[in-house]
Amino acid sequence: MKRAAVLMGLVLAFGVSLRWTGRAQTTPPQFTGRTENMDAKDLGVGRRSFEPGARTFWHSHEKGQLIFAEQGRGLVQRKSEAIKEMKQGDSDYTAPNVVHWHGAAPNERLVQIAVGFGGQAKWFEAVTDAEYNARTRR
Repeated sequence: MKRAAVLMGLVLAFGVSLRWTGRAQTTPPQFTGRTENMDAKDLGVGRRSFEPGARTFWHSHEKGQLIFAEQGRGLVQRKSEAIKEMKQGDSDYTAPNVVHWHGAAPNERLVQIAVGFGGQAKWFEAVTDAEYNARTRR
């Protein structure tokens, strides 16, 4: 009797697992072609609010940085280049070891999401008011 009860339990468990496996295999696909979920251990993601006129010091990132303007309006400048304006929804990528700064526009707050790709940041001098207010914007 004990053997029959164990056997029935195993048959029942096997049947349920087949039914569950069948459902798992019939879910609609979410990708076309081969894709691979990659390790993201080196990614650093941060969200920061800048009041109008607030900005970082000049700095660089060993492996680059991606900035996304979530709300408001911001400014980004790479050394020796024109200031770039960013509005909500815009993004900007700065390559590894390129000296730059970013922050809010003079009269508007910015909420940014920054993604670093690993390595260290190197910090330099403050962005002067003259640099921040330069009219060389694009």
